[in-house]
Formats: sequence, structure tokens, C-alpha cells
Amino acid sequence: MFADLKNDFVFRTIFTRRPDLLCGLLNDLLERQGDQAITEIEYLPSEQLPLAQGAKYSILDVRCRERSGVTFVVEMQLLHVAGFGNRVVYNACRAYAGQLGPGDPYTKLADVVAVTICDFTLWPDDAQDAAGLPRVPMLSRWNMAERTSGSPGLLQVQYAFLELPKLPPGPPRTPAALWAWLFVHTKKLTAMPPDLPPGPYREVVELAKEAMFTWSEVDAIRKVFDEIELTRLHIEQEVAKGVAKGQAEILAKGLAKGLERGRLAGRVDALLTVLARRGLEPTPEQRARIEGCGDVGWIDRWFDRAITATSVAEVLEAPGS
Repeated sequence: MFADLKNDFVFRTIFTRRPDLLCGLLNDLLERQGDQAITEIEYLPSEQLPLAQGAKYSILDVRCRERSGVTFVVEMQLLHVAGFGNRVVYNACRAYAGQLGPGDPYTKLADVVAVTICDFTLWPDDAQDAAGLPRVPMLSRWNMAERTSGSPGLLQVQYAFLELPKLPPGPPRTPAALWAWLFVHTKKLTAMPPDLPPGPYREVVELAKEAMFTWSEVDAIRKVFDEIELTRLHIEQEVAKGVAKGQAEILAKGLAKGLERGRLAGRVDALLTVLARRGLEPTPEQRARIEGCGDVGWIDRWFDRAITATSVAEVLEAPGS
């Protein structure tokens, strides 16, 4: 079993513990090679941001700076909240302006690159086609350029977006596509893919093994999942407010069921993580029973038992048996 690399806690844990893996991710997404490759970074303190409506979290995932002074703001974003693009620009510009203290010269300012991994589509192909605009690729790079000549004269603040839903089918053919494949598929793996290239890719998957996480980390992963689902519900409820009353009531019931399914999936993942952490491997029948259970209360009872039980059967036994 492997943890979901898209989970904010998992993402932050792996890429703040291993700067070499973060360098590998940045080099591939920013196409930094040779003399331009990022080989050493300094982590910056997590930046507390103003709370805004629909915010998934109030702390940026990872902030770091390379030796040349360039700052990187790296985020994993699961929800397409209102004003998301503005938020990315705000965070990048805040990081850029925040380099100066009172009386510091503007020459002290170094470039900022905001790298955002999105579990949703920002620029849908059909919308681009309808507008007569070029399609935006899965990995897109943005900066200010002169309108007529296209000269990229202002590079102080740059942006990179990796839109995971645009991952092409089939084996990944580029380093960026390989990272996208890992973010999308690692949670579904049952073993290390034999054809996965050595280096940061295999190491990230190795660190995502659920047995690598402590009890408190498993709980943190579950809490992050719940927070994301609650935020998702909040956003959808706001949308539902604009629907006619009768339709809104139907939609609200559907949203409640959707949230319950999301919470249930998070609890199931946490239970399986604890079992893996303790070396208790469910049989196919036991796994089917866990994954097919539709009662959050039972999953939570099994989770509590799994902390001390000596077998999966003991975890799943009925009261009084």
C-alpha cells in the first residue's frame, strides 16, 4: 500500500525531508539542466497566509531558495476554488516583495518561481478551442512578455502549472509526465513498478509506502483528507445556493452523500495504512470486506482495534464473538 502523493501532508512531508527529491522535481518541471540545474536548496519557513473563503489550507506546501537566490513556491492544489489564479499570483508576488526589509535596495530582489501541481484542469482544451486559442499543455510555463514582439523581458516572477488530468494515456514519455504519472497513480500501486527509472522517482515511491509513516502521521493524513472533503463540500454548497430551491434540496442531499463517501474512503485508507504499518496483511476476502463496508462507525472501530490487534481477523471480529 502506498500513500496518495497528492495529499498535502504526504506531499509536504516527503519533499521537505528530502531536498534532493525536491531539486529533482523542480529541475524536471522547470527544465533546468546542466549548469542551470538546481543542486542545492535552503528551505524557508512555512508562510502563514490570510484565510480566505474556500481556502484549502492556510500554509503553503513548500518554500525554498537556491544558492543564486531564486525562491520557489511549490504547492499541491486539489480543489479549483474561486479566485485560484489570483491566489497563485498573490502568493508569488508576496514572496517577491517579502524579500525586502526597510531601507533595502531593490537590487536585493531575486526571482520567484511559483510551481503549482493541480488535480484539476485550469485551461480545458474545449474552452481553448471554442475561443480560437492554442491548447495549453499539461506542463505550462508563464511569465510577463511584451505584447507585440513577445519578448520575455520581465522574468522576475514566473509560474509553472502541472495539470494532472491532462496526463496522456500510456507510458510517460517526458520527466514532467513521469512526475504527473506518479502523482496520479502511486496511491493505486501494490508494488514498486519494475520499469520505474532509478533516482528521485523510485525514491519518492519508496517514501510513499504507508508503512513508512508513524501513527501520528497516519492520523494527520486522515485529517487533511477530511479537511479537503469539507472544503469541497463548502464550495459545492456555495454553488448550490444559486440553484432553485427544489433543485438545491436535491443537490444538497447528493452533496451530503458525496461527502460521506469521501470521508468513508479516507477512513478506509487510514485503516489499511495502520494494518500495513503493523505488518498485518489482509486476505483478499478481508480487504474486500473493509473496502466494501459502508459504515464509517465500523471503520473507526476497526481502526482503533488495529492499533493493538495481533491479526486482521481480530480487528474485524464482531462484538461478543
